[in-house]
Amino acid sequence: MIKGLMVTPPTLGRIAIGRVVEKNGKRLPIKDDQFTLTSQVQTKEGWIPHPLDAELRQGDNKLRSLPIRLLFNEPDLNLRAEYSLFDRTTGRPLCVGNGDTCKRVTQGGMQSLACPSPSGCEFGQSGYCKPYGRLNVVIDQEDELGTFIFRTTGFNSIRTLAARLHYYHAVSGGLLACMPLELKLRGKSTTQSFRSAIYYVDMTVLSTSLKLRQS
Repeated sequence: MIKGLMVTPPTLGRIAIGRVVEKNGKRLPIKDDQFTLTSQVQTKEGWIPHPLDAELRQGDNKLRSLPIRLLFNEPDLNLRAEYSLFDRTTGRPLCVGNGDTCKRVTQGGMQSLACPSPSGCEFGQSGYCKPYGRLNVVIDQEDELGTFIFRTTGFNSIRTLAARLHYYHAVSGGLLACMPLELKLRGKSTTQSFRSAIYYVDMTVLSTSLKLRQS
């Protein structure tokens, strides 16, 4: 086995709460008020929808709940989160940290340095260093190990999902992977959002309506 190889769950597709639109000749990401399931194939028109998207959507309804199952009982194996600063040209990470230490690409190579969070880091105060979370969940019940990945830089989603995972881990006696769960899209407004609605992802116990829909 290759030393240092990061082993991650097999990925079947993506869970997105946004899309890319073309404006003034540029492709810009915008937020959405629903989930979209896509494959891992992207064309000039955007990501190709996954067949499960239409199946769960049941017509033209907005997809705001997703029935899921977790692969691992340990919360940190399901949700990985760190501060990340990416190169805006290549898309490669230049600095990744956890609020304590970080690994940063410098002129002298890869170095381990202190990580005081973006607000307290001169290197990260460019505005490009953000929390970056990745949640792997099972949606396709026919593939027990294939997951869909939800990537987010939203602090509300990361904080809410981390709290839910640790709470459910405690109340289930450490049996997270045995719990029927669902992802829910919630909205709220704050002074920072100028009272406009912002959306984040929450996790709850699977509701009766989704259980009936699955059966």
